[in-house]
Amino acid sequence: MNDDPTRPSGTALSRRKLLGLAGAATGGLVVGGVVGTTVARADTNDDSNTGTPDRSGDVVAFHGTHQAGIATAAQDRLLFASFDITSNRRSDVEELLRSWTEASVRLTAGAPVGPGAGLVAPPTDTGEAVGLSPARLTLTFGFGPSLFVDPSNGDRFGLARRRPAALVDIPPFARDELEPAVSGGDICVQACGDDPQVLFHAIRNLTRIGRGTVVLRWSQEGFGRTSSTTSKQTTPRNLMGFKDGTANIRAGSSTFDRDVWVASDDDPSWMRNGSYLVARRIRILIETWDRSSLDDQQLTIGRQRTSGAALGAKDEFDAVDLRAHGADGTLAIPADAHIRVANQDANKIHILRRGYNFTDGVDARTGQLDAGLFFLACQRDPRRQFIPLQARLAKQDALNEYIKHVGSAIFAIPPGVKTRDGYIGEGLFA
Repeated sequence: MNDDPTRPSGTALSRRKLLGLAGAATGGLVVGGVVGTTVARADTNDDSNTGTPDRSGDVVAFHGTHQAGIATAAQDRLLFASFDITSNRRSDVEELLRSWTEASVRLTAGAPVGPGAGLVAPPTDTGEAVGLSPARLTLTFGFGPSLFVDPSNGDRFGLARRRPAALVDIPPFARDELEPAVSGGDICVQACGDDPQVLFHAIRNLTRIGRGTVVLRWSQEGFGRTSSTTSKQTTPRNLMGFKDGTANIRAGSSTFDRDVWVASDDDPSWMRNGSYLVARRIRILIETWDRSSLDDQQLTIGRQRTSGAALGAKDEFDAVDLRAHGADGTLAIPADAHIRVANQDANKIHILRRGYNFTDGVDARTGQLDAGLFFLACQRDPRRQFIPLQARLAKQDALNEYIKHVGSAIFAIPPGVKTRDGYIGEGLFA
């Protein structure tokens, strides 16, 4: 067996796979680009893929009970991609997922996606990550509602009856200004890591591999994580200048497994040890926020900007006292302050946030910055977690004066791949 992830194995390529490679030279499918190669499996960190790297400190194991990129310690960078499937053949989707899995094992180990194709064909790997470290790359895959029932094409893959009840279409919320161009999708790939070039390389090559079966619907680059997912991480700041995610649940906490992972008694069985991911592209009206006084900003959030402490408290991690009053007799944390409305303990709703800041230049329509928060949250059941929480925020949150939700998507994140011959989502197609 070949133990060097940078070298092709000795496994012979079938005629069909050779034709797939040859097709790359003439603009055909690139799906064959990774077939016929193997890569040494990175040591599985543990069954939960909490992100403890291997000896090099730069590789997060791809294999495990759960997909990496959820409980993994949040990395510094994000590149999120949503794809539409262009084929109507179920076998094409299965082959795509197999090929993506093989490529992901190599990519997360810091290896090219496949062997060289010679001088007369386009390179199998695009090459921009050569010499770079794996940068704690994680690749997390999810399935959107339209994979199961397409609005214009029905049950094209015969998967409608296997759609999880928890994979609901997110309902419209008050104040939503959603743009179809940055919403939805059949399949998502969340690439996280510490080097944006490594992330670009991964998504670029997965897109090439999928050519002929999927097309990129939309993507979002993120920087500066806006949450801490382990107890060892400090709380980051969002583009409003406030610490973000102080109250986030963290891997290893007493409620983490209950709130994040689909359990053994949940349906369907193919989703057990998976999760559900909600993505929201939230524009921050930067120019309006920057004209607000510090006092107004702090009352809007419900926290002190510098320390991160809740109003009426001294330390960032002091308990949030929703009953506290100021010297003038008014609530220390206003009734419509963000942390009061969103308070997870008071609402008995907990989600795992893994969001990132983003900036995409200037909005040509308004001349204002197109920047904000790319909100990502994993949970066991969005019907009982994200949806009721967001419904409250949409109606009551003072922060709504300074933000608007322009993109939205939901995906079922299947469990991890536990064996070398397994592939992402294999239980769905069993």
